Amino acid sequence: MRWKIPAGVLMALVFLIPAAPAVAAPESPGLNEACQTVERKVYKDIRELVTIDLDTATDVQVRVLTAQILAAANANSLPLLPGEIQERLDGTADDLRAFLKSDVMKIWATDLRVSVVRTLTGAGANVKAAAQKTLDDGNIDTYLAYLNDGLYAARALDCAAQPTSTPSATPSATTTVAPTPASAASPNAPGGEGGEGGGLAVTGADTATVAGIGGALLLLGGAGYLIGRRRRSRFVA
Repeated sequence: MRWKIPAGVLMALVFLIPAAPAVAAPESPGLNEACQTVERKVYKDIRELVTIDLDTATDVQVRVLTAQILAAANANSLPLLPGEIQERLDGTADDLRAFLKSDVMKIWATDLRVSVVRTLTGAGANVKAAAQKTLDDGNIDTYLAYLNDGLYAARALDCAAQPTSTPSATPSATTTVAPTPASAASPNAPGGEGGEGGGLAVTGADTATVAGIGGALLLLGGAGYLIGRRRRSRFVA
């Protein structure tokens, strides 16, 4: 007999039956691929959800359990299980019961293995080693231990091994310009030819010549003054 329960009613029934007898303690933060602190992604052990005897459970109990498993699969972004459950929910209760008893664990194990492989993208040496060891084991418990704890422990080691990038101070090149001595022949030098000081500096023999000429002119001027004065005196007398 095929029968369906509206999705809204089915999800409401999920909250009528406890998903697990105990509430898990909150997980401590972990590191992501970029070594940034983030909240850990916790993979639910769906075996803990199966608290009923599938052989004696009512059809409603079977469908509620299926909805709980679907919610956990969606929360963990599993690639295969959500789609498989959706298809089974459209079938009969007996088909759904058989699916829960035989196929659901196999598909879930495949999803966990795919999730482990996904962590290898951009992984460091420690994560790669831990993931490969998990894949070689191929056990559901090993998958869960790696995804919930081993991955973050290995990633912490990889992040700690990364070199710390510290900005290096590069001394700036300072160009020192040495002062150029002014040339005596430079046109811009003080006292140089064509400069604002005007004329060449007179030194050595040139200085003596000019001094001699100046003295002679003074003597001639004095003599001329005396001669002129005597002529005036004679004329007046």
